Amino acid sequence: MTDELVNVSDLNQFQYCPRRYWYLHFFDTQGRNYQRIEGKTRHENQATRGHWLNELYLESESIGLKGKIDVLDLEDGRKVPVERKRAKSGDYHWNDEVQIAGYCLLLEEHIGEPVHEGAIYLYETDQRMHVPISQDHRNAVKDAIDEMQSMSPESVPPLIDNPNKCEKCSTREYCMPQETAMLEPGRVEGTGWEDEI
Repeated sequence: MTDELVNVSDLNQFQYCPRRYWYLHFFDTQGRNYQRIEGKTRHENQATRGHWLNELYLESESIGLKGKIDVLDLEDGRKVPVERKRAKSGDYHWNDEVQIAGYCLLLEEHIGEPVHEGAIYLYETDQRMHVPISQDHRNAVKDAIDEMQSMSPESVPPLIDNPNKCEKCSTREYCMPQETAMLEPGRVEGTGWEDEI
């Protein structure tokens, strides 16, 4: 997979769980869970208004990324990429921040100037949450790209250390975390899965 451009949306999958990303990437096990279907419908029914540019596709060989920014807000001379998210909790997580940081890096290269913030729009609360892009975000994007490009079909990542993440995961039926923990207990030490078997 070396040198293949990474999809920005896959940064989110990888940050959530490298094993999930591995299944999605190498075995096309996307699954059709409710969140994915409803999210796709919302993207298809988005509106255009004001100083917004919808669905800007960018790619960069030097960064190793490609992706489509949901909305680029151009109001007040700023350029702020906006990622639309579905989150019943009315909140977002680190993996969402890394994804928006990936879009910021792509946009920076495209326009030739720094992009210091992105935004996450949450459908459930109708709120836009601004995310200042730090060096930690930038490092996380670059580290993830390196790790994702070095993956191979033979290198199965270990189970995630948070079994709660597996509950709603669309790749659970392929990943089989509980079965893996039962059959290979040595591979789950320190992950929390030893308590699940």
